[in-house]
Amino acid sequence: MSRYLTAQIPGTGGLFKESDEDFLVTEIPAYLPCGEGEHLYLEIEKRGLTTPEAIRRISRALGIEERDIGYAGMKDSKGITRQALSLPRIKPEVALALDLPGIRPLNAAFHRNKLKLGHLRGNRFRIRVREVNERAVGYAGETLQVLAERGVPNFFGVQRYGSQGNSHLIGRALLHRDFQEAVDTLMGEPGGISDQRWREAVEAYHRGEYEEAVRLFPGFCRTEREVAQRLIQRPDAFEQAFRAVNPRLQKLYLSALQSWLFDRLLEERLPCFDTLEEGDLAFRHDNGACFLVIDPALEAPRAARQEISPSGPLFGCKMTLPAGKVLAREEALLAMEGLSPEQFNLPAGLRMEGERRPFRILLGEPELVREGSDLILSFTLPKGSYATVVLGEVMKTV
Repeated sequence: MSRYLTAQIPGTGGLFKESDEDFLVTEIPAYLPCGEGEHLYLEIEKRGLTTPEAIRRISRALGIEERDIGYAGMKDSKGITRQALSLPRIKPEVALALDLPGIRPLNAAFHRNKLKLGHLRGNRFRIRVREVNERAVGYAGETLQVLAERGVPNFFGVQRYGSQGNSHLIGRALLHRDFQEAVDTLMGEPGGISDQRWREAVEAYHRGEYEEAVRLFPGFCRTEREVAQRLIQRPDAFEQAFRAVNPRLQKLYLSALQSWLFDRLLEERLPCFDTLEEGDLAFRHDNGACFLVIDPALEAPRAARQEISPSGPLFGCKMTLPAGKVLAREEALLAMEGLSPEQFNLPAGLRMEGERRPFRILLGEPELVREGSDLILSFTLPKGSYATVVLGEVMKTV
């Protein structure tokens, strides 16, 4: 099934060429620092770095623990991103003087509490699409109009599943307590790796040559190297080896599995993702609360006004359940994967309680500007959603 919401118009395929050179993401904060307190809110601009890598470099430069640095949103390495970090007991002049590859400090101010994941309203995007055919400009505007009127399908998309597209498979192996499968999947398959040293390291791992794998892994494969290092001493102790993975990263693998399951249900629901069914848990966009839909016709006007939307599961051990056919579809998907809600009740901080996520999100402030042969798209999205879905609708070629 196609994931596209808007139809492809004949003759527009292939008219867009995407570039990573002009992709700007700016966090929209939930609140501004008050000017006092022990946590320094440092806004940074980063290029070519994920948020964890930026935190790692800043922690080393300032001599503070990574776990003490707070952040509101997780950003990948694509394009240019601007986001805030909170640093404990660091002077503004010290933070603003940081000179690190790929990181530029922008401004700093104190606040009373540490930033935590989710402490933002959303993100503002500015994306340049290069070499746009004249015939496609009008189509791009029509597509944005449809997305503004119906909402944007709230897919996580491929960027949620890691550079090898397998993060959700690691999470699934964790839930099944199959640690050899988790480690094997973490290492990946050589055929999907273009970097030569990385590929050779993975090949050595799969041959059981763990010392050679440790020697070959590039510097950015720190987790893989640490896991392989443990296997040198105890080759069959895969559970112990996997404990070398940072708990924060383990939780990301579990979150990736939640995301993958959600995306499968949304793809099934896509033709009517903006209308309610009996048994749905309707998501209120003003406050994030959910309620059970008894009479879809009664709630239809609110859905049409984009006040509420159907929701899907981020499965967990305490997630509120829908009813009727909606519940049956969700239970069938879990059963197909050999999973149950109880399996998400993991120890040691990995427990996934679960929550509901709207099947659509609202597109804010859409704008198109023609600049020579390029097209510049600007819009805002709420936190936890991805611009790649919007871009995919505009640039689809099939």
